Amino acid sequence: MLVRSELADSIGSITLDQPAKRNALSEALIEQFLAALKRFREASARVVVIRADGAADVWSSGHDIAELPQGHDPLAYSDPLERLLRAVRGFPAPVIAMIHGSVWGGATDLVLSCDLVIGDETCAFAVTPVNLGLPYNTTGLLQFMRRAPLNLVKEMFFTGASVKAPDAEKWGLLNHRVSAESLEPFTYELARLIATKAPLAVSVVKEQLRILAAADPLTPAAFERIEELRQEVIRSSDYAEGIRAFREKRKPVFSGR
Repeated sequence: MLVRSELADSIGSITLDQPAKRNALSEALIEQFLAALKRFREASARVVVIRADGAADVWSSGHDIAELPQGHDPLAYSDPLERLLRAVRGFPAPVIAMIHGSVWGGATDLVLSCDLVIGDETCAFAVTPVNLGLPYNTTGLLQFMRRAPLNLVKEMFFTGASVKAPDAEKWGLLNHRVSAESLEPFTYELARLIATKAPLAVSVVKEQLRILAAADPLTPAAFERIEELRQEVIRSSDYAEGIRAFREKRKPVFSGR
């Protein structure tokens, strides 16, 4: 099993459990994750907590780069990670990310797709498509823009550098920053509080907020322009070099072509 899941007192827990691959979000792991969410939905879970093994230094290394395709969109609508992000955002009950350790790439998108984020002093968040020459998708960029100030989003995407716990708290990526010793009890105390509230009212408010947050219009012309730009990067030598360098475990040499 790549994830462990359990349901107790109407609170579902999903634990990423593939330390050998730093909890990379592979298709196999995501399918188990989605299956757990489906079970929790059918059981009318009132809260879901997403976590990793408490001893891990890396919460998740993000999208499994070995599975990124070349020659076509690596972050298409049907991509397993995109399906997971939609499932988390559309889950009918609040989803809480409990973060110990660093979060990378698409895993940061997963965390910010959760309703609440609780982290300790070890947590850090980075998005790294520039390290691979990969064009991020519009849905993902909009998600970041809704959760963080635009200047922070630009710095994260331009540099690939990590946002450490104090800055993550300052910029609102975290709802709460607590000590490592307090992380689990604090998170589950919050989950239990939510679970005592009227579940239908909570579910409807979550869906209202999701719809309202996504209500910004995007004209067809703007969308087509964005996709044209992304396709240029997908077909570029830089993207091929980024993937090749990762597999060869070396620093990429980008040419801008």
